[in-house]
Amino acid sequence: MSDTSSDSRPAFEPPWQPSQRYPDQAVHILDQSFAKYRLNLTRVERIAHGFRWCEGPVWFGDGRFLLWSDIPNNRIMKWEEETGAVSVFRKPSGHANGNTRDRQGRLVTCEHSGRRISRTEYDGTITTVADAFEGRRLNSPNDVVVKSDGSIWFTDPPFGLLGYYEGYVAEQELPMNVYRVDGTTGEMTVVVEGIERPNGLCFSPDESIFYLIESGTTPRHLWAYDVTDGGRRVTNRRLLVDAGPGAMDGMRCDVDGNIWMGWGMGDASLDGVNVYNPDGRLIGRIDLPERCANLCFGGTHRNRLFMASSQSVYSLFVNTQGVAGG
Repeated sequence: MSDTSSDSRPAFEPPWQPSQRYPDQAVHILDQSFAKYRLNLTRVERIAHGFRWCEGPVWFGDGRFLLWSDIPNNRIMKWEEETGAVSVFRKPSGHANGNTRDRQGRLVTCEHSGRRISRTEYDGTITTVADAFEGRRLNSPNDVVVKSDGSIWFTDPPFGLLGYYEGYVAEQELPMNVYRVDGTTGEMTVVVEGIERPNGLCFSPDESIFYLIESGTTPRHLWAYDVTDGGRRVTNRRLLVDAGPGAMDGMRCDVDGNIWMGWGMGDASLDGVNVYNPDGRLIGRIDLPERCANLCFGGTHRNRLFMASSQSVYSLFVNTQGVAGG
């Protein structure tokens, strides 16, 4: 697809119509505890459109730009905050999915067809962080987060092996694990196993709790774990959220520990973002015209929510901040 502009759209598609009123009626207060996070003088904006499947948004504050994956088109896209310009950052991308930054500011990427975690160095070269475990190739790394100790945590379901749309058909060699790569030694260990298609992941603000989405069950589940052993292991799994008829995907925490989660599939009325408090109670919702796969916080003060949503990327200023490093 050649349409990478927020202004150029296919003639047959109605243009995106943002709310004409403040506060935006697409932002719902479902519990009064969410009221303080909604800014009354802002609205959902569509900042880019014309893609096949948007995923893995990550903010670069030092360059004032957003990167995200357009998986089937095998590329990573770039949006510039100052000009609104949209361009191709990297193609081919290894059918990149999840992205984040490490604690040195380098881009860390999950590659479906590359079957690896890669890191983009300061000079633009690409380094393989992990592509195998105990002599067997990874499946198709999906989402990734870097902890404050520099360790890289990522999920490894088989989505990129199942067809030629999001990767390449290939044999699954490993179980669907969650891995940790030590930030100092590079040692790779399994931190979670026995989860059906592990997907989105993040840490609580103090990194004492690890959150993980299981996307291969009906309904999907959000699990919470205690982080133990000096931040190297997780224990005490418990169910925090049952997705019911919806489908949770990628997520990030804000500084108060609320979990902002991409949502969709099934009933179109579920498309958007759900916000849960640390107890797993649904407190807020952002309606979008498309399923939201993943999101991140960005902007100068990490108070702008960027939502990668099927064919488009949306943004919304909110009255909180994303956790640093997320």
